[in-house]
Amino acid sequence: MLGNRLVVLGIAFWAGWAGGLAAAPSEDRFNVLFIVSDDLNNMVGCYGDQLARTPHLDRLAARGVRFERAYCTFPLCGPSRNSFLTGLYPNATGIMANAEIFRQAIPSQISLPQAFRQAGYFAARIGKLYHYNVPRSVGTNGHDDPASWELELNPAGVDRLEEEPEIFTLSPGKFGGTLSWHASPKADEFHTDGMMAADAEWVLQRCARDRSRPFFLAVGFFRPHTPYVAPQEPYFGWHPVEQMPVVTGVAEDQADLPAAALGSYKKEQDKLTDELRRQCRQAYNASISFMDAQVGRVIDTLDRLGLADKTVIVFTSDHGYHMGEHGLWQKQSLFEESARVPLLVVAPGTSRPASVAVAPVSQVDLFPTLAELCGVTAPENLQGQSLVPLLADPRQPGRNWALTQVVRRGKGGQFFGYSLRTPRWRYTEWDEGRAGRELYDHEADPGELTNLTDAPAHAKTQAKLVNMLREAVASTRPADGITPTVKPGGWSIVLQP
Repeated sequence: MLGNRLVVLGIAFWAGWAGGLAAAPSEDRFNVLFIVSDDLNNMVGCYGDQLARTPHLDRLAARGVRFERAYCTFPLCGPSRNSFLTGLYPNATGIMANAEIFRQAIPSQISLPQAFRQAGYFAARIGKLYHYNVPRSVGTNGHDDPASWELELNPAGVDRLEEEPEIFTLSPGKFGGTLSWHASPKADEFHTDGMMAADAEWVLQRCARDRSRPFFLAVGFFRPHTPYVAPQEPYFGWHPVEQMPVVTGVAEDQADLPAAALGSYKKEQDKLTDELRRQCRQAYNASISFMDAQVGRVIDTLDRLGLADKTVIVFTSDHGYHMGEHGLWQKQSLFEESARVPLLVVAPGTSRPASVAVAPVSQVDLFPTLAELCGVTAPENLQGQSLVPLLADPRQPGRNWALTQVVRRGKGGQFFGYSLRTPRWRYTEWDEGRAGRELYDHEADPGELTNLTDAPAHAKTQAKLVNMLREAVASTRPADGITPTVKPGGWSIVLQP
């Protein structure tokens, strides 16, 4: 198997030159290590979480810029990933659900890794970058985009192949979309994410041996996505179940909320007791710590091979995640817990170590940022801003807002919710206000517990935010005014030149 893998990598590594792609020598350009965690919120040590055990992410944050207010464009795996991998908002990709790929709606769009391929980079993917049906698609290409990569590696560990009968779940036989967890007796190297870290080490070793081409290596870890499966030791042991908190005051919190704000609630969660809530939080924290250890292994390899000084590192998640706040679990809300993501960027020669950028930014900004840092030509229709000025000076305001949207579906059809985050405020409209509004002052209420909509004291602020939201939403539409729609029956593939 190793021999076959070497042949595959060798063919992939040189394939870009076969088409006569002209590019500057590798030593003149930065590599990119793009790491994405699945369903990770900001329960990370460097973001101030007191229960977190994330030493490797904390050290990574100390090497570059930690974006304090970073947000996804859509709090669901498929729409979010298609968005930041194209540099377009969901309104422009046409992707509003899982199990879809942007090629179905905008087949000629150049993706982030594809742009790097066209610039002569070796582009490789390990694990989940576009959408996967977790855990069923683990070990496969999932809903991948072949034009984006020269090499795809899809390991599957005991969490997928052996231990599913042992997993506790709120809905028997269901794991990916429901709360489920398991403390595994097997060590890191037997799990999918551990195997992915080993594959990343293997790829980096070969990139270090032949530096004739720069690399864009994307590593998409599956944890802490449900089922929350991680080795019992040390990770579950680091998070004693009796120390896990339970959110209180939910009924009072929900009293001033429109129904659409709670539309992500699942009936199966009625089964939760306080003991199950603590077990769930323990397993989620343990999965984060396990994933953190795998990130550490990849970064350590980068350092050991002498690649770090010429590599831009990005770490983020596809969206945030609820652990009982507002009575919600998992994703697909427009509250801070679901919309906010961790974002760490290390850009040699540009970012300042241990810096914190406080301006609101969006994941749609990653494509133009990486393109500028690496001198790669990007599509003209990208909708994000470059974060390079904020990397150089974290005090810069940038665009100074971030927009997140979600879809609500019911018997009466579907409508959108849009939420605008500024440095101080979050303003949310459901169905352009017809299904409700929310306004939160983060200076006084960081937990978003008091909805200030229509409060006389904030009337001027709300009116200003209404206009800002409408302008922000308008900016997410395609430039040609044509709304993309997903074509059923598969998708088109744009082949690499």
